[in-house]
Amino acid sequence: MKDLIPWRKKEESVERVRDQGEQLSTLQRRMNHLFDDFFADFDTFFGERPFHVMRPAENPWFGSPNFEVSETDEEFRVKAELPGLDEKDIEVTIDRDLLTVKGEKRREQEEKKRNYTLSEMSYGQFSRTFPLPDGVDRDNVKAQFKKGVLTLNLPKTEQAKTQQKRIEIKAE
Repeated sequence: MKDLIPWRKKEESVERVRDQGEQLSTLQRRMNHLFDDFFADFDTFFGERPFHVMRPAENPWFGSPNFEVSETDEEFRVKAELPGLDEKDIEVTIDRDLLTVKGEKRREQEEKKRNYTLSEMSYGQFSRTFPLPDGVDRDNVKAQFKKGVLTLNLPKTEQAKTQQKRIEIKAE
């Protein structure tokens, strides 16, 4: 059986497979470069500067901000990180059993130098809705905005406070 397949044919097939593997690797590298080049300026196309140029005060801030929801025996608390916004840019509403937090940021900047004028405008908004649990005293909800953090205190009704029962866990 060995005499039917010469040794050099086997070497040639190994070489051919190696060449095909290198061609596939080359194709993959070229496709990666193509996509990297295409998406490199994706953020700037939609109005944001590249991350390494952006300073926190200039960040136009798009998308949904971070929210944190917690509960104590007395209240529910919702915190939202809203850097760059003022309290006039934020709207908080309660409609039936839904709590909605909305925000909108507009920024215009014009910089005139000797040889050029740079004009930038950005706009971003968000809206986040949370279902309210039973037992929230809707009439006494308080909102505070300090250093870019919105804190909503949603006190529980007296009935909701007394309905809570701690269940003892026994180990066996």
